[in-house]
Amino acid sequence: MTNDDVLRQSDADGVRTLILNRPNAYNSLTVELKERLLAALRDAGDNPDVKAIVLTGAGKAFCAGQDLKEHVGLLQAGDEAPLRTVAEHYNPIVLAIAELPKPVIAAVNGPAAGAGAALAYASDLRIAATSANFLMAFANVGLGPDTGASWTLQRLIGYGRAAELMLLARPVEAEEALRIGLVGEVVADEDLAGRAQAVAAKLAAGPTVAYAKIKSTLRAAAEGTLAEALAVEDEAQGALGATADHAEAVEAFVAKRKPRFTGS
Repeated sequence: MTNDDVLRQSDADGVRTLILNRPNAYNSLTVELKERLLAALRDAGDNPDVKAIVLTGAGKAFCAGQDLKEHVGLLQAGDEAPLRTVAEHYNPIVLAIAELPKPVIAAVNGPAAGAGAALAYASDLRIAATSANFLMAFANVGLGPDTGASWTLQRLIGYGRAAELMLLARPVEAEEALRIGLVGEVVADEDLAGRAQAVAAKLAAGPTVAYAKIKSTLRAAAEGTLAEALAVEDEAQGALGATADHAEAVEAFVAKRKPRFTGS
């Protein structure tokens, strides 16, 4: 891929890095970029050589959300495509991230707003640069949340804080995001890419089948009752107990050495 692509990707150590690449527009989401991102996530999920995914932005922003210039231009031209973008693009993208049997790390390298912030919320881990900030500004344009933010944000920081950030459209800087649990780590801007790659590479070398089950059990627990969560855990443990990775972990424990996982 070239630097002109709206979405760039690279592979190293089992990690696929997806870079939103519209830096002059703060990586805002056009139809082309949304379609490319959805296809790239699905491809990463299907590729056995990809064990973990890093999502980040080019330039000084992570993602400013919907490209409003394209949105307004299409509406003024009588094209109703923008009215279908939640169902056709944002919902499938969030489900693709949630249902990927591999961990997704959002490396938030700058401002993340609207749907862009929601992409970070939907990810499994969030590492922020000191220059990062998060903004839920849907109310400022007379809209409600999308891209799963109504579901993900309150599960990260609680209903009260989520309501405050959405109703008041109040930005959250990196250090506050860390304090309230919106991100797991804050690092210097120049260290973000390396830190995200290091975490992703560690995950890629781990028991990736177990990671897939961890994601699915967490999602089931968030959606269901305690009894339902217990049943899902039981099924997952039964399946994972028969994996080569679990057998290797047991052998490594007995031998007092580090396990060598193969993702099987």
